[in-house]
Amino acid sequence: MDRGTVGSANRGRLNVEVRTEGRSEVVTPAGELDHHTADLLREPLENAIEQGRTRLVVDCTRLDFCDSTGLNVLLGARLKAEAAGGGVHLAGMQPVVARVFEITGAEAVFTVHASLEDALNG
Repeated sequence: MDRGTVGSANRGRLNVEVRTEGRSEVVTPAGELDHHTADLLREPLENAIEQGRTRLVVDCTRLDFCDSTGLNVLLGARLKAEAAGGGVHLAGMQPVVARVFEITGAEAVFTVHASLEDALNG
């Protein structure tokens, strides 16, 4: 299911697809995750948790950029998912995105998988 973009000003900069696979809610952001587009990812992550889908897999294979605002969205989702007994798994990060997590030390607080398949089987 494609939830599209929330604001017309950001249309095309970030698209977020959401689907359920087994026990996981797979959220796939595609494009640039930054201050202007963060809510486009925040909303489906929060909706999934509210619906009891607390094992969140963020498929990062199509994520071209992530700044500190995007990182904070993921950290916030992680806290909410863990409080509900689940967690956030990151899959297939591109080098430019992985570097942000490495520099900030955030990679240490997420479960990071090389691929979506690994995250779904993990």
